[in-house]
Amino acid sequence: MSSSSDASDGPYGVPAPASPLGAGERLREVRVDGFTLAVRSRPPAREGLPPALYVHGLGGASDNWSLLMADLADVVDGEAVDLPGFGFSPPPADGRYSIASHARAVTRLIEARGRGPVHLFGNSMGGAIVTRVAAARPDLVRTVTLVSPALPEVPPQRTAVPTALLAVPGATRLFRRLTRDWTAERRTYELLALCYGDPSRVDPAHLAVAVAEFERRLELPYFWDVLAHSARGVVDSYTLGGQQSLWRQAERVLAPTLLVYGGRDQLISIRMARRAKAVFPDARLLTLLDAGHVAMMEYPEAVARAFRELLTDLELRAKVEPVEPVEAKDAAAPRPVRAPADGAGQGAGRGAAARG
Repeated sequence: MSSSSDASDGPYGVPAPASPLGAGERLREVRVDGFTLAVRSRPPAREGLPPALYVHGLGGASDNWSLLMADLADVVDGEAVDLPGFGFSPPPADGRYSIASHARAVTRLIEARGRGPVHLFGNSMGGAIVTRVAAARPDLVRTVTLVSPALPEVPPQRTAVPTALLAVPGATRLFRRLTRDWTAERRTYELLALCYGDPSRVDPAHLAVAVAEFERRLELPYFWDVLAHSARGVVDSYTLGGQQSLWRQAERVLAPTLLVYGGRDQLISIRMARRAKAVFPDARLLTLLDAGHVAMMEYPEAVARAFRELLTDLELRAKVEPVEPVEAKDAAAPRPVRAPADGAGQGAGRGAAARG
């Protein structure tokens, strides 16, 4: 059961910043079993486009996808979710922030909206969540696009260790005490410096909105708890073995998959790119050498081009895949033909790209 309404204020009566929405965007509340989720959307270019759902990472929100969602509005009908406790979504009723719990929220949202199967996008923690959804519910997923997915990397690269330490009990309390004199502007800049390959690429107007949004979030009584528990959920997911391992889950993702990695990513090492491409059964890889952890925000045009190439690939496959004759039904099926790469994976501006 779901319901929706326009939202002009944040949850619990916390005022929204002056401009929480991009041009043409809408924010509404959707209630599903156990979760109340804020969902950001924009009108598609035309009726009948296939649905897409965008899932953000740790400390992020649905607006992380605004640029890419706008770039792809002519090929998909996109929605971006604020995960429980993030953005404008209140904490979950059960207080759980594991990858499995977030995946359950995403699954229930797709089911409640009746939009599946969807083109499913995920960044960082959102990439781990999307991997689990796609592995468990292939019926809900058309394609998967993962931007710097948080798949187990042991040991993590040195620059990612401070973020991982947020999972340690009491760490956020210590961090708050050490940074109590930081302004919202400094907090925002430190976050951008961690996530962007080149923070100077951020538009000043967007930076002002980001600072206002950070100020709003800092006033939320649950902000630090959600951050700490979700970080713990990511770290815990790295320790799972057997069929619950995220790499094992990746092996079960049958949907065509686009993997996007940044050469300047300080949180997910680019060395994981080729392993991911080898593990996901039907994967193609886009490497943006100048991008950081949020390529869809730094180089949305490059990510959009790669996704369009994926769609073209699938269309060509459907046209050229031969129909197996009845008398040869026990013979091995021929491999589908893939569309040749056309160089569309080149990054915008200084974001030179390599495809693999």
